[in-house]
Amino acid sequence: MVIPLSASLKKFWLSIFDTMKVALFPGSFDPITIAHVDILARALPLFDKIVVGIGLNSSKQGFLSAEKREEIVRTVFADYSNVEVQTYEGLTVDFCRKIHAQYMLRGVRSVSDFEYEKAIAQINQTMMPEVETIIMLSKPEYSAISSTIVREILRNNGDVSKFLPEEAIPYLKPDL
Repeated sequence: MVIPLSASLKKFWLSIFDTMKVALFPGSFDPITIAHVDILARALPLFDKIVVGIGLNSSKQGFLSAEKREEIVRTVFADYSNVEVQTYEGLTVDFCRKIHAQYMLRGVRSVSDFEYEKAIAQINQTMMPEVETIIMLSKPEYSAISSTIVREILRNNGDVSKFLPEEAIPYLKPDL
């Protein structure tokens, strides 16, 4: 049963929501790595809520299904009450609008990552000036870890346990 909110109660809840610092942490997370987890964990004190946005690109065939990625990410962050996981399609700035995010969180491992993220952030700033991009540097020990490399190791039945959060390992058995 849905109970309609009075106008004043609705305004009250919207005012609370508007004062929350909400960040979107977008990515394909195909699969999520320990580097992703580290960036999010270090960012948690900065925001009231972080939405892990699993971006779906209809022109790309993912290694893992969207459902599997969402299930893994939910499991990894199950103990974090201020982390939500959602999938989305389309422009990331449009998803920011939908979830009322004022910040976009991005991790960078290298100069080339930074240049790419800077270009995207500048375009996003033009499209949606009210959203700030926060760039966090990867820890040096995680700078070589990428989902692309992990996928290649998985495709060749290699051991990825050093690169993934332990909660993700059971989902990535060779019987995918």
